[in-house]
This record gives sequence, structure tokens and C-alpha cells, in this order.
Amino acid sequence: MKKLTLLLILSFALVQYSAAKVRDFYQIQVYRLKDKTQEQRVDNYLKSSYLPALHRAGIKTAGVFKPVVTDTISGKQIIVWLPLSSLNQLDKLQTKLLNDKTYQSEASEFLKAPFDQAPFERKESIILKSFPDAPIFNIPVFASNRSERIYELRSYESPTDYMFSQKLKMFNEGGEITLFKKLDFNAVFFGEVISGNTMPNLIYMTSFANMSSHDEHWKAFGSHPDWKKLSAIKEYDHTVSKIVKILLTPTDYSDF
Repeated sequence: MKKLTLLLILSFALVQYSAAKVRDFYQIQVYRLKDKTQEQRVDNYLKSSYLPALHRAGIKTAGVFKPVVTDTISGKQIIVWLPLSSLNQLDKLQTKLLNDKTYQSEASEFLKAPFDQAPFERKESIILKSFPDAPIFNIPVFASNRSERIYELRSYESPTDYMFSQKLKMFNEGGEITLFKKLDFNAVFFGEVISGNTMPNLIYMTSFANMSSHDEHWKAFGSHPDWKKLSAIKEYDHTVSKIVKILLTPTDYSDF
């Protein structure tokens, strides 16, 4: 009886340990566009073909975003965010899309567009692994109209791999993620880029009911004593060489 009890305790502990180690992966796709025509073609493809195919493939919550209308720097682009349970799921997704006859038929005009009528200029793919202290994604719930909501995507680039590891430490053990949670930034995800064109870097997304809420939250963050204390720690100096931030709004067909 004692042996059975011990085995049950060990099994439970192993399950708890394994669960604690589970971390999401994410893919960010960036469609870069030259004009309104391409924007409409990508919108139609994502809304009518791609997202329905993702749902059939088991990805129930995908986000699709565009820069706010006042953004004159980022250029025309559409950003697609996918949550993944593993890198293997990403590999299997490609196979599922290839074998999805409905998707291949409905998306044919987009996928097989003539070379001189390309539906986008370039397509970028970024793969991320979630942070230890934010292992799973979070979908925020707002009472505001979808068109008012603001999603802020930030990329922090580091000058070296070591400085990047220090920035990761600042977010996790250092308590930066804890402060975001304390101030209700409604972060969708925090991720370390494991494949992308601006490495070493991390990317995270916070969300707000509207622009006023965005401004109020960042004001509170910058003046908070926890941030002042954390940002004064010397080991975190020079961990970020470039910050790229984009304010986004969800499309009307985005899952959130």
C-alpha cells in the first residue's frame, strides 16, 4: 500500500513537473504590400480561405492585424499571429494545408497568381518560443468596439547573444513580466525569436481597450517604482540596441 501511494505521489509530481515545462511556440507572418489592391487580395485570402483552413487544422485562435491608420512609418502590411503547441505542429500544418482540398480550391487564385500579378510584395515568417514566466498565450477580452482596440507589437533587438540573454533574464527572473501583469497590460504573448531576420531579439504583444488606455498604461509603467528599480540594475544596461514598435488594430475577421 505504501509503495502504491509513493508511486502515485511520484507520478503526480512528474505530471506537474512536465506541465510546468510546457511552453508555447508562435509564428508571426508579415505580408508586405505595395498598394490597396494587394491589401484587398490578402484580406480576402485570409478571411475566406486561410483562417477557415487553420480552424479545420486545429488552430482555433489566430490573430490578424494591421497598423493603425495614423502609422506613416511601418508601411502597408498585414500581420498574422498563430499559436502552436510545438514546432512539430507547424510542420504538420503545412501538410494539412496541402491535403485540404477545400483550401487548395478556394485559395487557388491567390496561391497560383501570375508572376506579374503577385498578391503581395514579400512574406516574412518569424518563429518564437514563449518565455518561461509566460509559457502560454492569453486572449484578452474587452468591452470596447473591435475597431477601437489597440494591440502593440514590440521587438527588442540586442547587440550580442549574451546581452540578449540578459534581457531575457530581465523579463523573467528580473520581474518585468510580473510588472506587466501587475499593471494589467493584457499581454497576448512574450516570445524569444528562434528564427527571424533581426536576431537576437524578442517580441511581445500587449493589448488595450483603446488608445487612451494604451497611453495611460505606459505612463503608469514608466513611473512605477518597480520599473525604476529594475531599470537601474547595471547588469541590464545596454541589453537592447533597437526597439521596433507597431500599434495595430484587429481586422474584422481576426479571431480576437
